[in-house]
Amino acid sequence: MSEYQQFLDERDKIDFLIQKGCRINGVREHLDGASVDFLHPNGNVTETLLIGTANGRKYYSSLLISQNHVEQA
Repeated sequence: MSEYQQFLDERDKIDFLIQKGCRINGVREHLDGASVDFLHPNGNVTETLLIGTANGRKYYSSLLISQNHVEQA
């Protein structure tokens, strides 16, 4: 799979969780990329995605910044 196709797959998974109402709850960076924890608003259900591409990490970072900006407003 090309890196661009892998990014599109990661982006789609992130967007699906955001559309379900999940919020980014935690990020752990490691050598394989980053593990991003999403917390579902209706309970203590956490889903974790492994984001391996640089573009995927930039994408969730921008969503995290917007999420934090909205919380502070």
